Amino acid sequence: MTFNAAIVGRPNVGKSTLFNRLVGKKLALVDDTPGVTRDRREGLARLGTLQFSIMDTAGFEDAKAETLAGRMRLQTEEAVRQADIVLFVIDARAGLTPLDEKFAALLRRFNKPVMLIANKAEGKQALNNALETYSLGFGNPLPLSAEHGDGFSELFDRLFEKFPESEKLEDDVEELVEEGGALRLAVIGRPNAGKSTLINHLIGEERLLTGPEAGITRDAITIDWKWKGKAVKLFDTAGIRRKARVQTKLEKLAVTDGLRAVQFAHVVVLLIDVESPLDKQDLQLADLALQEGRVLLIGINKWDTIENGPAKRKELEENLARFLPQVKKLKLVTLSGLTGKGVERLLQNAFELYTVWSRRVPTSPLNRWFEKAISKNPPPAASGRRLKLNYVTQVAMRPPTFACFGSRPDAVPESYRRYLLNSLSEAFDMQSIPLRLHFRGKGKNPYEGRAKKIR
Repeated sequence: MTFNAAIVGRPNVGKSTLFNRLVGKKLALVDDTPGVTRDRREGLARLGTLQFSIMDTAGFEDAKAETLAGRMRLQTEEAVRQADIVLFVIDARAGLTPLDEKFAALLRRFNKPVMLIANKAEGKQALNNALETYSLGFGNPLPLSAEHGDGFSELFDRLFEKFPESEKLEDDVEELVEEGGALRLAVIGRPNAGKSTLINHLIGEERLLTGPEAGITRDAITIDWKWKGKAVKLFDTAGIRRKARVQTKLEKLAVTDGLRAVQFAHVVVLLIDVESPLDKQDLQLADLALQEGRVLLIGINKWDTIENGPAKRKELEENLARFLPQVKKLKLVTLSGLTGKGVERLLQNAFELYTVWSRRVPTSPLNRWFEKAISKNPPPAASGRRLKLNYVTQVAMRPPTFACFGSRPDAVPESYRRYLLNSLSEAFDMQSIPLRLHFRGKGKNPYEGRAKKIR
């Protein structure tokens, strides 16, 4: 069996660096600024023959529960409750601090196994400081350097001693999820649109930090979940502001992390605050998801706060059709992440569109449609010469991608490509998802221009 481990400690002791080292990927944002991590982040750790679940947590701060720092501490405490062992990290270069001692007193109340890790233990003075932490009562500290990879063999020995029956899974968990058909769903939007509140309602627990402060979420948090027995991998992302307003290195890292989640997702939910819908940044985020070929769902949040809903919805649909004409009939779902109204409809639409997005259209009906489409509206002449289009086939899925073969593919105007795409999406009920259509030549005859040999 595997076990769960939680990495805890005060801010800026290297918890996220240790997390990234154990999972073998740069999943958690790392920066010199204290308090970068705010939500619990989970991953699959590999250490020698051990394979176990690992949680990165926010830095412990002594603050009132109603403050942001206090809510972060509550998330850390929940991670400790779920853990089979706690990896308590201190900064060996700085030595033992009063905040470390307060955190140690808090951990004793949970009655969980604690392994004391003295991180940044490079150099003689750091090793001397590490020995001072013995006074915390958690046994011999483990000198370690998460940045340089020193001390991990001893970390393996200590963990294996406590969990000798822990199994190493032979298959990668992410591959298993993918084979199981997990829907990868990313929630994006501007700061304070309610993304974390929506995901908390979906999974039925206060898994992500929420509050009136804008920009609470800093990095993309991944949560494995099931909806009506169907596997879902949820991505909560940091609020994305206009590029000109992103100034700090940390916010740039957070935005990059969120955009990476869009590239990895199958379905992207663009969550929009109903009080300030469809501004320039919303449209740019929508265009980004469509350019990546992802299924795009527009979620209008806080719908329970407005009056005259039908008129407002009609206005929003008209604006979507005008500002995002590249996809006809984009799905718009009104909801409230706080009360849960409309959330089931959002998930139902996500799975339905995902099925369409993954569809392969057979070649025969595809070309029957093609013949009717060009018969109804023949390709225009270019430079006085007629364009001839012969046949079409689907060459890829996710997004559905089609190739049309004929003469002079570079001369086909963009307006005619849009006509074929609109006709195609309507004929095969593939509206609301991005489609791609490329024009290709028939190919060069390899024997053209060669003299015929006489035998």
